[in-house]
Amino acid sequence: MSPAGFRLAPRLLEERADWRRAGTRVVLTNGCFDLLHAGHIALLEQARGHGDVLIVAINGDDSVRRLKGAARPLVPEAERAELLLGLEAVDRVVVFDEDTPLEVVRLLLPDVLVKGADWGPDNIVGSREVESAGGAVVRVPLVAGRSTSAILELIRRK
Repeated sequence: MSPAGFRLAPRLLEERADWRRAGTRVVLTNGCFDLLHAGHIALLEQARGHGDVLIVAINGDDSVRRLKGAARPLVPEAERAELLLGLEAVDRVVVFDEDTPLEVVRLLLPDVLVKGADWGPDNIVGSREVESAGGAVVRVPLVAGRSTSAILELIRRK
């Protein structure tokens, strides 16, 4: 599937409206998810545990380059999206081109916004919007030593 197939499409906005009417609890998390690892899986499974539908918003390739440097991403956005969709915990994936997911959060207005505990409560993009709408922001514990940066450092040392 082309990267454009994962952009925030009107169909997802319609689904979100349907879920809201049905009382379906929607969870949103976001990140680069450049090299999928055990820490990501744990975060996604914990996020899914907070609702009925899990949407994962991922930074597009240009956004990852701006945030992580010219050598990133290692895995193109379409492949990252497909990998995430292959996980049982993930229901939808959306790619965003901005440096933050604020517009995605505003448009989808999830019932629960989940981030890893490495994010301070005052630094979670979209938290004000979600909480103002009656939603919750949840920080989940990380798996120690599991990160893309740690994997890349291990590869460099070897």
